[in-house]
Amino acid sequence: MKTKSLIIIVLCFCLLASSCRQKEQPQTLQMALEHMMDTYPEARLQDIYKSYYQDHFGPGHLITDTAMVRHYLYSELSENDVSYPIYYEPTGREGRFVRVFLSAVTDSLVSAEELLDAFVRSANEFKEPQTEWVTEWAEIVRTIRDNEIYVEGFEEDEPALTEAAKNNKAMHHSRAYNDAYFPHYRIVRRDIFEKEILPKLSGSIHTNSLDEETRQ
Repeated sequence: MKTKSLIIIVLCFCLLASSCRQKEQPQTLQMALEHMMDTYPEARLQDIYKSYYQDHFGPGHLITDTAMVRHYLYSELSENDVSYPIYYEPTGREGRFVRVFLSAVTDSLVSAEELLDAFVRSANEFKEPQTEWVTEWAEIVRTIRDNEIYVEGFEEDEPALTEAAKNNKAMHHSRAYNDAYFPHYRIVRRDIFEKEILPKLSGSIHTNSLDEETRQ
């Protein structure tokens, strides 16, 4: 428990420092990747893949069984430690979607039903970008290589992930990421998030920037 608390404190400081740096200039793909690795140094390439895949596809599929999704959400809330040093963060570089951490629910800022409704609508109303995912992924891999951004196990993990990108395959977080950061969140489309959820979180110290000047 002490180790986990220390990790959360360190992560909180990293997020604050990185967020301040983002506001100084527009965010390029290189900056976005460096920001992610500064914030989550234990992340593997598949965690980068997951964040940018979520930015491209959102939740990734239509949700027809809301009851099952509700059951899973409440089970996750009751069975796991969902504390987290922030309440939300944008996906990938474009921030088309936002990860809303379940700590926003456990801290009574957003209800489970509000988050569930936003998540379901985000999945069912999203239109995929025209750019193909495999093209976006190739640019990400090239940027990491060209700028020598350190990612543990990059050369080992890259071939399988590039093959997965060809088939638009989704990925789970790596074990290293799960062990270090304990992520529990739901993906919400950015416009829904900003209109319905962000106002409930405004003023909290547990936030991450979604300012327009951080993206291009």
